[in-house]
Amino acid sequence: MSLYVDADACPVKEECIRAADRLGVRVFMVCNGGIRPSAHPLVETVFVTEGPDEADKWIAERAGPGDVVITGDIPLAAKCVAAGAQVLKHNGEALTAANIGNVLATRDLMADLRAADPFRQGGGRAFSKQDRARFSSAIDRALRTAER
Repeated sequence: MSLYVDADACPVKEECIRAADRLGVRVFMVCNGGIRPSAHPLVETVFVTEGPDEADKWIAERAGPGDVVITGDIPLAAKCVAAGAQVLKHNGEALTAANIGNVLATRDLMADLRAADPFRQGGGRAFSKQDRARFSSAIDRALRTAER
């Protein structure tokens, strides 16, 4: 069992490390750079080559049954779900075989709407304390499930 974190823009890296530490789970923080490597003995920081989706490719090639993946990247999540890994978004929402199709379709629809209206402003809502708390609970559950 391993925990893979798509780390470049991940707001819950510390929560991942704390949860993994409680259960003795190996953590791979995968990024293109720009993060400081952790001194924690269970954490390996993986720097992939520059380029689009290189971190995603690295994770997708390795994640499988018994693993947990943390990402906000929906196409990566879909690959990991298909490979049998548990996937959590940064807000604690689980992405599963039952919901990943709808999540992908919504992502694609929103991308089309943004492309059709170049003046469309705004983005997602801010990451909240409630999101962080929900994630902390969700990662504990996911790691305990993977442990079984």
